[in-house]
Amino acid sequence: MKFCRNLALAASLAMVLPAMAQTAGQDMKNAGHNTANATKKTAHTVKRGTKKGVHKTARATKRGANKVEQKTDTTPK
Repeated sequence: MKFCRNLALAASLAMVLPAMAQTAGQDMKNAGHNTANATKKTAHTVKRGTKKGVHKTARATKRGANKVEQKTDTTPK
């Protein structure tokens, strides 16, 4: 009786372990792909934020330069 139970346990483990190994390997691949996609998305967001910040800075600089120019262009009375 113990022999049959041990044989059944060994047979079930022999079937489950390779399936677990394949699943673990696929999980690692999926994790790698997910990490790559997250990195790309983050880089894209940083690029857009940087570009937006540079444009806002340029606009503010132009606005400030125009104000200074207007103040210096006054004609004396």
